[in-house]
Amino acid sequence: MSKIQVMDEILANKIAAGEVVEKTMNVVKELVENSIDAKSSEIKIELLDSGVKEVKVIDNGIGMDREDAIMAFSRHATSKLHTLEDLFSIDTLGFRGEALPSIASVSEFTVKTSNGIEGTIIHLSGGKIQDINPTDVRRGTTMMVNHLFYNTPVRLKYLKNLYVELANIIEYVNKMALSYPNIQFTLINNEKELLHTDGTGSLLKVIHAIYGLDVSKKMMEIDGENEDYHIYGYLGYPEVARSNRNHMTTLVNGRYIRNNELNRIITDAYHTYIPVDKYPIMVLNIEVDPLLVDINIHPTKMDIKFSKMDSLKELVTKLISDELKKHTLIPTMKEYHPVHQDFLVKESIKEGVRPSFPSKEEDSSKTTIEEVTLDLNEEVVTMSEQEDDTLMNGKIKKMYPVGLVHGTYIIAENEDGMFMIDQHAAAERINYEKYFKEMSKTTSNTIGVLFPITIELPNHDYIIVKEHLDLLRNIGFEVEEFGLNTLLFRSHPTWLKKGYEEASLRKIIDIIISKETFDYPKFIEKTAITLACKMSIKANDHISLEDMEHLLNTLRECDNPFTCPHGRPTIITYTKYDLEKLFKRAMN
Repeated sequence: MSKIQVMDEILANKIAAGEVVEKTMNVVKELVENSIDAKSSEIKIELLDSGVKEVKVIDNGIGMDREDAIMAFSRHATSKLHTLEDLFSIDTLGFRGEALPSIASVSEFTVKTSNGIEGTIIHLSGGKIQDINPTDVRRGTTMMVNHLFYNTPVRLKYLKNLYVELANIIEYVNKMALSYPNIQFTLINNEKELLHTDGTGSLLKVIHAIYGLDVSKKMMEIDGENEDYHIYGYLGYPEVARSNRNHMTTLVNGRYIRNNELNRIITDAYHTYIPVDKYPIMVLNIEVDPLLVDINIHPTKMDIKFSKMDSLKELVTKLISDELKKHTLIPTMKEYHPVHQDFLVKESIKEGVRPSFPSKEEDSSKTTIEEVTLDLNEEVVTMSEQEDDTLMNGKIKKMYPVGLVHGTYIIAENEDGMFMIDQHAAAERINYEKYFKEMSKTTSNTIGVLFPITIELPNHDYIIVKEHLDLLRNIGFEVEEFGLNTLLFRSHPTWLKKGYEEASLRKIIDIIISKETFDYPKFIEKTAITLACKMSIKANDHISLEDMEHLLNTLRECDNPFTCPHGRPTIITYTKYDLEKLFKRAMN
């Protein structure tokens, strides 16, 4: 008797569910994507217990007739692919035909759909159709998934707690709302509304609905293209950066994707504007010919391959760098009362079924859901388009120092308000740009030393440095081998800080030794950052008012005067109005 046989369809669907449906978010994702592909303008997601008990997705899309509704639960049944060529020009979110039968095989599933002519309601249990009946003809589709993984208890056991499951769903629905600002999204858990967008097509309004006013008013719009790509979206100011990548939203032809290389390109474009452990809030929609991307590399369709990554990198880097240079990025000190999404999530989970959540403080601001979903007014929408009074001829207005606090923070003023400047961070930025520009030149001005500098190294370090002697010569050092494992330096570039020539040289040598793989531009940058940090004035270095004024005037001339090379702010400000509010001179 033959041992090999065709697998039962229900069993095959359960196996496929292991790839397609790992958690409740995957169910929401697949159902919402079907609604989007059905040309819906309104999508409502209703959950019970974070989707573990029930996920219901209601849309006003084109719906299905009876025959299509039945066929939709057959494996690999799809309306999106008909020929092999279609696979290379996919413009829909779904196309595999695996999601519905996979979800149905591990749940109680009900679909109610109508194309405006006939209505059909189908109930399935464990992937098997139980009954089919006619229903009303309201155009659209309602899909309801109950008791997920009821027949696969091992999978149910490994679901995260309700808080984590709901947080994953919220993150996904947020991404979809950002992807499709022309669709009205509503997300409800246990009868509490967590998100509502108006579907007017304004991306900035969606950002406001998700992140609130404090973030939405600090977004910069970008729009640009080259021969291969068109990019449109919003970038957050460096001051609203977050500690993880979850707020970096990249879309390709409307599809939310996760691509590590693209995220790295975006983060690199923010280099020295934000700390290395922070990530920007941003939404970038990349439009590209479907032939230039491959989305068929994972069942979740959330990863993607670009065939012209260099072209994309060049455009992304230019757009972000150019936009950052246009704005005054001085953080304003204000008293904020933000609504924490964690609070809204917890409030939406019933006390009777709440598991042990991570211990976090409940929000004490008592802010209501209605306050989260307020529409942006015209003043906020156009705020980024107004001329910034803090800039004058592309530079920060002149600031006049009045004193020093704790030997570290310069207090300065002008007609716009009061400024606090971290003297070390400011000096770091000035020196970093100075060193970087000098080392990037093809020729350097040098100065001879009366007594040559000799540096002896361990033999293994000496071999590494010896391999890169040309690099040291390129940035202005006259160097030669001098005895065993020893280098002799007869001259050095003029930009080295006087009195710290040997210390600076040793820092540069340490950087050369520490590089496992060598990249000249990154070497220059690392060297400039290191020297700027070590050779700048420090905290508790008391300087005169004349030195403060010189420091501030020099900082104003920097390409980026707002952050040090490590991404920390150099300046923060209290506007004149902020000061008047603090002292109750202004009561509004």
